[in-house]
Parts: sequence; structure tokens; C-alpha cells
Amino acid sequence: MRGVYILFLRVLDDMKLRVGGLGEIELEKGLYAYVGSAQNNLEKRLTRHKSKAKRLRWHIDYFTSSDEVIVESAYAYELPKEYECRIAGLLARISQKAVRGFGSSDCRCSSHLFKLGGVVKDICEMVSRAFESRPIRIF
Repeated sequence: MRGVYILFLRVLDDMKLRVGGLGEIELEKGLYAYVGSAQNNLEKRLTRHKSKAKRLRWHIDYFTSSDEVIVESAYAYELPKEYECRIAGLLARISQKAVRGFGSSDCRCSSHLFKLGGVVKDICEMVSRAFESRPIRIF
């Protein structure tokens, strides 16, 4: 499978985290969504994100390998890669906070990681309506 995905994560307590070239970032307790894409092996990419033990390669690896972070669920949309930034833009508009520069070093977005209020189901439904695409729950 290929497409764009939203990874929903829970930060268990306020924390500081060193993330590669971004340096130290502060994260508040709560629900976060990370938007990414995979043009091949999307399920394998998401399984990697869920794993705690891995080589730290992408910004999200630093986040997901922390013991203070739980990967709650992942939803994939069978949409072209350019929708990654469109979905990130939508989440930016409804977010409580965007983590500046996170996951967006290869695009013009301010971030691909957002602290959100609300419920995962409702967030996915809003994305589905905006882009006329139903998600597939990976886990």
C-alpha cells in the first residue's frame, strides 16, 4: 500500500526531547498527530514507527522511541504524496500547537506534528470530508 498517513501519539507527561537537527523541543502532555507519507510499503513504515528500538533516522523516530510517548493508532489515506502537506495544513489550522520544523525539512510546511484536542475518530472524519477519502485503520 502507498499513501498518506496520520500517526496518533500520546505524550504521557510534559517533557523535553532532543530531536536530531531540531535540538531540544518541549512537548506538553496530550494527543499529537504526525502526518507522513510512504510511496512504498506504508504498513512497514508504520510498524517501524510503532517500534521503540530502531536507528534514529527521521524526526519522528526520536519521538516514537521515547518511553514517554505511546503510539495509539495509525490511519492511512490512499492519496498521492502531495496530500501529505495538505493534510498537515488542515491539522495546523485546528491544532493547539504545531511543533515548528518537525517532519517538514523537505517541504515548506511549518510542521508535520501537531498537538490536538478532541477525539481521533472526529479528526479522521474531518480529514475524510475535506479530502473526500476514507481512511484505512492500520492499527
